[in-house]
Amino acid sequence: MSDGKNTVLAKVPSGASTGAHEALELRDGEKTRFLGKGVQKAVLNVNNIIAPAVRGKWKPEQQKKLDAFLLELDGTENKSTLGANAILGVSLAAARLAAVQKGVPLWKHLQSLFGKGTSLPRPMMNVLNGGKHADSGLAIQEFMIFPNLGNFSDNLRAGAETFQHLKKILQKRGESTAVGDEGGVAPRLPKVADAFDVILEAITVAGYEGKVELAIDAAASEFYGPDNGAPEGKYLIDGQTLSAQELTDFYRELVAKYPIVSIEDSHAEDDFDGFADMQEKLGERLQLVGDDLLVTNKKRLEMGIEKKLCNAILIKVNQIGTLSETFETMHLAKKHDFGTVISHRSGETSDDFIADLAVGTDAGQIKTGSLSRSERIAKYNQLLRIEEQL
Repeated sequence: MSDGKNTVLAKVPSGASTGAHEALELRDGEKTRFLGKGVQKAVLNVNNIIAPAVRGKWKPEQQKKLDAFLLELDGTENKSTLGANAILGVSLAAARLAAVQKGVPLWKHLQSLFGKGTSLPRPMMNVLNGGKHADSGLAIQEFMIFPNLGNFSDNLRAGAETFQHLKKILQKRGESTAVGDEGGVAPRLPKVADAFDVILEAITVAGYEGKVELAIDAAASEFYGPDNGAPEGKYLIDGQTLSAQELTDFYRELVAKYPIVSIEDSHAEDDFDGFADMQEKLGERLQLVGDDLLVTNKKRLEMGIEKKLCNAILIKVNQIGTLSETFETMHLAKKHDFGTVISHRSGETSDDFIADLAVGTDAGQIKTGSLSRSERIAKYNQLLRIEEQL
């Protein structure tokens, strides 16, 4: 996007494990070109439909009006006409251009739009990958460390050192330290508990025992039902077939044994009874995060609040498609004392926008992968720069 003097870019990520209720990511579908994953249709929609329609009509700082017009231009609930990936790139680029025009950091411009305070987020670092993010054989998709040392740079250091010790421990055992989609190692371990055991060992060796907690993204939709090798209405994990309530009990046993403080997508995205059971039994003790369940969608969040399905929400801008809709969802979450976790995608880009977003919305937490792969490190480096500014 350009104003004739300044030119900015915004890059839109993609997800390997996506919720059924997310806004539509428009792909070309031509199997002979990029295996159907090309985005020429989305690019053409930006160049031939969106650009002519918005050029010269709104200033970049008029974010809400611009986003409302983009939604009207698309005209569908899930952005299937133009594609959420086409719309989001324009929405984010407008915010970045407005910050440049104002001569302020992006996080500060986002803070002015959002209307709340600022803070450096506590990082959730995905150090061991399973599920659809790796060929590890583990049902749980993300095993995360959650450092709690106070400031961001100390948390980042603790995460980096723990991750390196984790790799060394696995290497000594002859396990693979190749990384998965989000930069965490992907060893083949028999059971979920084995993953926690080796991570705790790494935390202790690194010298951070008691200062680094644990979190998981179960992504339970990926081990639920016949499509994933389980009977109808059941879950398959650690070789066991479990009901929704039995899966809750499975988590309760893990929480009793390990310092787990946050569980994301504990049940399949439409298993409302499972989520409600989890919230009733563990909601006062843990952060229970809705991702595939809520998909950064205000209407889904309203439903989650009414049905008492969780107590926190994952925020992914490409799940909903515009910055303004993201803000609306986050405002609702904060109004109801929900935790907010700004998140990357497994198919992430080098764009560090979400680092500024986490600071400018006072989100408090960020998920952006492990301490490897440049698309992950880019966000951490940006947060270090922001910490110096603040």
